[in-house]
Amino acid sequence: MEIGLLPKIGVATALGLLVGLQRQRTVDEVAGVRTFPLIALLGLALALLSDLYGGWILAVGLLSVLVLVVSGNIARWRTQTVPDAGITTEVASLLMYGVGAAVGAGLAAPAVVVTGLVAALLHWKDPLHDFAARLGDADFDAIVRFVLIALVILPALPDRGYGPYAVLNPFEIWLMVVLIVGISLAGYVAFKLFGTRAGAVVAGALGGLISSTATAVSYARRSAQDPGRCAAAAVVVTLASMVVFARVLVEIAVVAPGIFTTTAPPLAAMGGLMLVLALALLWRSPGGPAADASDPEPPSDLKSAIAFGALYAAVLLAVSFAREYFGEGGLYAVAALSGLTDMDAITLSTAQLVKSGALAPESGWRLILVGSMTNLVFKAGVVAAIGHARLRARVFAVFGAAILGGAAILLFWPR
Repeated sequence: MEIGLLPKIGVATALGLLVGLQRQRTVDEVAGVRTFPLIALLGLALALLSDLYGGWILAVGLLSVLVLVVSGNIARWRTQTVPDAGITTEVASLLMYGVGAAVGAGLAAPAVVVTGLVAALLHWKDPLHDFAARLGDADFDAIVRFVLIALVILPALPDRGYGPYAVLNPFEIWLMVVLIVGISLAGYVAFKLFGTRAGAVVAGALGGLISSTATAVSYARRSAQDPGRCAAAAVVVTLASMVVFARVLVEIAVVAPGIFTTTAPPLAAMGGLMLVLALALLWRSPGGPAADASDPEPPSDLKSAIAFGALYAAVLLAVSFAREYFGEGGLYAVAALSGLTDMDAITLSTAQLVKSGALAPESGWRLILVGSMTNLVFKAGVVAAIGHARLRARVFAVFGAAILGGAAILLFWPR
């Protein structure tokens, strides 16, 4: 993205104005709507001059901005009864100097992205502080565990196949663990942002991101304790099961984007059917049911991650064994059994098979759909075992209709 001199001046000025306007709105006494454009233009000018006189001039400019910022803070602190210890504006000033220099060096696109992030972080001060305040020790432990899973363990694993059929690649298996834990952690973070109380729609959506099976168990128990919540619980359980299909589509798009257009439509149709059924439940519930969002456990527990990795490896082996000795019929048996308690393992293993060319796309989505149908059967069994009779009646009706719809998709979707 190369631009001429005058456009560079315009871009640097505009980026400085964006951050300066945000700072001016906070009544900041160090730098505001005029100072930030000047800092960005200084970075631009010195970056241009560095082509003639060398890069040292940029370092001198950065040191000068730092001295000016410190001097301004000293003067401000002398007039304050309780000095402000924050350095957000000061760091933003140094960043905007770098942004101006980047524009001068012809790196306009990264400069625009960095400025957008700076403006967003400055503007979202209250929501970010509120989110940090909501995080407990267990929540931060979950984030650190995810860092361990993704950035420490994953790079250390060998990237080659082992075992029967050479399908056990430690790096690829753990990469799938990182993906699944990341999706669940994103849902957990969203739960923390929305708070512990949410409507049935939000509770169902977040429950599907974190764990639809755990959501079904939780709301079935709550319906037994408080039968008045059966209507809300049915909506939550159905929506969580619908979000599973969105989750499946995301997993396919990440793991095997080349097959997404051929495998997504029938799975999206099944998800759409679940959405229609959830909306029908919502419409039949007078006043629009509310639900207390069930407080989930942080999803990045290392034991759970290892357990999922083991399950995924087992499914890979079972799929390879069934494909060799029993053909495609054996794959459907594996998909049905694997999908009972977990959709992620069969989805990811099937996507890998289709991606490698070992399985046709039309067979791949059918395997995933079979797994999703047995997953509905399992959750209906959970509700039947521990839920209230009114919740059981609603869930049986909805899941029964969904399974019939899934069977119709399996039979009549064009090959």
